[in-house]
Amino acid sequence: MQADRITLKNLVFYAYHGVFAAEKELGQRFEVDVDMYGDFQASARADDIDMTVNYADVYALVKEIVEEREFDLIEALAAAISDEVLAIHPVSRVTVRVRKPHAPLGGLADYVECEISRGAPAGGQSGSRSGDGVDESEAEF
Repeated sequence: MQADRITLKNLVFYAYHGVFAAEKELGQRFEVDVDMYGDFQASARADDIDMTVNYADVYALVKEIVEEREFDLIEALAAAISDEVLAIHPVSRVTVRVRKPHAPLGGLADYVECEISRGAPAGGQSGSRSGDGVDESEAEF
């Protein structure tokens, strides 16, 4: 069975991540995408937000992680977002992309991006509403 997907695209935050002191002092723009996979058939049929992922809650979680915590690497930032979305929300898999448009490269580039995909622990659904999602062994990604 194909998993359904909910996406939050191009969330934009100003934060202070990076390996250089200037990045931590001056800060810069970060862009985040979050793709959440699961079985959303029941919530769609019932038209009930309590049966699905509340994307306003996901936005608030991502905002807190990006703006209130400090990371050297965008890989660490993306992993923290992935891990917490999986721990709190009823999804079987999550993919997070973090873009750093003004990375100090010494040359021109549109952005630097890290993409991390994580699945729920084997044998179960992640998140606080267990039973709402697809068993990862049944999902096709």
